[in-house]
Formats: sequence, C-alpha cells, structure tokens
Amino acid sequence: MKKLIASAGLVTLGAAGLQAAYAPGLSTMETSKPWSISATLRGFYDDNYNNAPAHPTPGSGIPSAQSSPGFEISPSFKFNLPMEQTYLGVGALYSMKYYTDRKSGNIDHMVELTLKADHRLSERYKISFDDSFVYSLEPDATDSTGTITTFQRQEVIRNRGTLAFRAQITEVLGAEASYQNTWYKYLNSDVLAANLDRVEHLFDVHGTWLLQEHLTGLFGYQYGINDFTSDLPLGGTNSATGSIRDNTSHYFYIGAEHAFSSQFNGTIRVGAEYTTWDNLHTSAWGPYVDLRGTYTYLPGSFVQFGFTHNRNATDVVGSDTTGITLDQESSTLFGSIHHRITPRLTGSVLGQYQHSVFHGGAANSQADDFFLVGLNLEYRINPHWTTEIGYNFDHLSSDLADRSFTRNRVYAGVRANF
Repeated sequence: MKKLIASAGLVTLGAAGLQAAYAPGLSTMETSKPWSISATLRGFYDDNYNNAPAHPTPGSGIPSAQSSPGFEISPSFKFNLPMEQTYLGVGALYSMKYYTDRKSGNIDHMVELTLKADHRLSERYKISFDDSFVYSLEPDATDSTGTITTFQRQEVIRNRGTLAFRAQITEVLGAEASYQNTWYKYLNSDVLAANLDRVEHLFDVHGTWLLQEHLTGLFGYQYGINDFTSDLPLGGTNSATGSIRDNTSHYFYIGAEHAFSSQFNGTIRVGAEYTTWDNLHTSAWGPYVDLRGTYTYLPGSFVQFGFTHNRNATDVVGSDTTGITLDQESSTLFGSIHHRITPRLTGSVLGQYQHSVFHGGAANSQADDFFLVGLNLEYRINPHWTTEIGYNFDHLSSDLADRSFTRNRVYAGVRANF
C-alpha cells in the first residue's frame, strides 16, 4: 500500500497457461503472457530532496532543505511461469533520477529485484518462498512493508526472504510455519551503519480453525531476533557498538480472517510482545496489532486499509552518559483508494500516519509523528501507453531537535507497457 504511487511505473503481466496451471494470486491480465516490460519517463520537482529541516540549528552541521527539478527514467521487467503444481516469478525494477540543481551527486539510483516460488505438494500442503532485494536512498522504499526506522536519505541495501509451509490438516483445522530473514546494510554513512546495520530473524507458527464458511480463527506464536552487526561506535561517539542493542522478542497472538462478502475481506491479529535486551539487562512488554482489509466497491475500484502496532529499530541511539535508546514503539495507520473514474481515467490516493515513541536514553518517551500523502491520476491512451501526473507530501514532526522536515514532490510523465 505504501508504494502504490512510487511503484506506478511497474506494470506486471504474467504467464499464460492451461486451465490446470498453478498461478496463485495472479490476475487474468497477469496470466495473459509469460513476460512484460515497461518503461516510465517522468519530469519532477522536489522541494526537499535530502529530507532536511527548513531551519536547522546554527552550528549543528545539518544542511538545510534544498530543492531541484529533474527527470526520472524507470524500466522494469517481469516474468511469470505457472506450471501444473508450481509457480515461479521474477521481477526487476530500476530507477534513475537526475536532479538538475544539485551541486554534486546529481543522480540517484534505485534497484528492486523480486523472486517468488510457490509449490503445491498436494491439495492440502503448500510451500512457498519470496525474496525482495532493494538498493535505494529513500527510506520509504527500504521499509516499504513495515514501519519506517529512519528518515535520513542514505544508500542502503535491504534483502527480505520468507519461507513458508502451509497445511490443511482436516477440513476445519490447518497450520502454517514460516521463517523470515531481513538484512540491512547502510553504505557511505558510518553513523547509520553503526546504528542500523542488522539482521532480523522472525519465526512464526500458527494454527487455523474454520469457525464458519467464511470465518477462520488464528492462534499463534512468533519468535524474533534482532542482531545488530556493525563494529562501529553507536552514533559515532559511544564506546558501545550496535550489538549492545541486540534483542529477542516473543509474540503471542490470536486473530481471524473473514470474508464479509465477495467484495469485502479482512484479517486481524492482536496479542502481546515481550522483548529482552540481554546486553543491557532490561525487558519490556507491549501490545502487538496487525489489522488489514480490502473493499472492492466497483469493478476496478477498491479501498485498502490497515493498522499495525509493534516495536522497531531506530536511528536515534543516545549516549554513554544519558543512556542508550533501545528502540521505538510505533503505531501506523495506512490506507489507499484506487478509483476508476472512466474506462481510461484512474485516480488513486494513499495516506499513512506513523506515531513512534522512543524507548530509553535521553529521548525516552519523546515521539516522531510522520504523515505521508500521495495523489496520482493516470490516463490510458491505449493498452500500451499511459500518461500520469501526481503529488507526494511527506511531513515529520519530531520532539527531537533538527529532525522535523516537510517535503513536496510533483511529477508528470508517460509509461509504455509491452
């Protein structure tokens, strides 16, 4: 949902196949042919390309907001191969943005690679693997499926892989086990590398119980490990390194999946999270919530929404004298509307609000409030050519000095799909 506007240049088509082909989650368009390519050309104006405060404290060394027009070129490729019991899919997206008024480093690059493999062992058992690799400078691209952990624009590599096994044991009872590995590596910034280089492990086991025809209950447990990997001093000045913030978490939850109608469905998980920091000899309890839903009110028009609450890493670290900031506890509300105005004209709106409270150190109980709004309007000239215009607004209001910023971006362009 977060990437609805940013990913507008990535149009996926998919594999054609016989009726027996196994194509989980693919639309009719995506099964029309095995490959697709697309390319987007945009012109844009960005009034704060470095996410900087408008008036930083004098002598702090923090740059002020800078603006620039520019253009973006973004090709993409996707290949889908559905077979009788197996589905394979790969995708690649590249973006180059050129900022005409930036004094140095005029070009930003972004690369996203995806891999999906899904195998149906039988009617009751299935195994799947998903992997997403991202290289980007934009924080919302790096944390596109979760809470944003830093708002500083820096080069970062993130890889997230998930392996899952699903079983329908009886007509009413099922089970699922999964493992997710997420790796973060910050480049060209020793401070962010020290604060946020890490490997996250998440194990999940849950059972399902078919309560009614369209209502399934969930009960489960997750075990998380956050392993900070940098040997550099935290914040560039502390005697401690990132490993002092290593932590483990236990999640206990119940939930439900319900199809209210053929147009409206949703899922919810609620429970508790218990986190321990062995190196700092402390622990904390907190709520855990994950709510998501989709409502398709007209053909080609739908609403998606969600709310999450959990703990997450942060780039704020504190000091040896004031105490180490352990993490943040974040509540995130997000939603999007995709509306087909006419057969050729489509509009979309997305929004996100994230409230994050710091835990530990001098920043303890202080908060970040982040707002994101995106507007996009596209006109389909024919099946292969589309024009679009859009606007993105980002605003961070922080209790910490020299952290708040406002960013406006407008763009217009054309996209070709084949």
